[in-house]
Amino acid sequence: MKIRNLSEQNSVLHQFMSELRAVDVQTDRMRFRKNIERIGTLLAFEISKSLEYVPNTVLTPLGEKHSFRLAKPVVIASILRAGIPLHAGLLDVFDQAESGFISAYRAYSEDHGSFEIKVEYQAIPDLNNKILILADPMLATGRSLLACCEKLLEEMKPAELHIAAVIAAPEGIDYLQKHLPENTTLWIGEIDEALNAQNYIVPGLGDAGDLAFGPKL
Repeated sequence: MKIRNLSEQNSVLHQFMSELRAVDVQTDRMRFRKNIERIGTLLAFEISKSLEYVPNTVLTPLGEKHSFRLAKPVVIASILRAGIPLHAGLLDVFDQAESGFISAYRAYSEDHGSFEIKVEYQAIPDLNNKILILADPMLATGRSLLACCEKLLEEMKPAELHIAAVIAAPEGIDYLQKHLPENTTLWIGEIDEALNAQNYIVPGLGDAGDLAFGPKL
């Protein structure tokens, strides 16, 4: 698996990320969602540089222009619910992409000492021979992301698999490297220090879904 960490270069990404993490800014849900959306746009632009293009001729009011277009269609699939703002940012760049959604959550044991990942809902278009971008803001253990990948790839085979995340933990990256195909590319805003005892990213930013949409029961 190839890893592309956008924070290794100077860009406005650092400003968006700082605001996402700051507790005094997080209270503004609209700004939190917008910053995730903006990071999605930056991730999408970087992903676009790696894709294949074919010649394309367009007619202008004054003549013809030889240009290029994407060689294969794109599908953006997001993990609910935290992936929705990230999905919007990716869709700003890949504006002709098809969209898919899949749910995954941690089902904890009664003593909260362990959990399993449950995937219960999916609304996904045909992925065969297309560019699949799977979006989830927080890559913690990697287990929910892998479960969604395995579910999506059970009966369909995309031409390429790209994963877009805002923040990742080293443990989650290592887990995906062991289980995903070698031709997968992981695009990350920033890589944090580690997971804590509860398997949350540190320093992280908290619960991205709750911060974007409000606490859940």
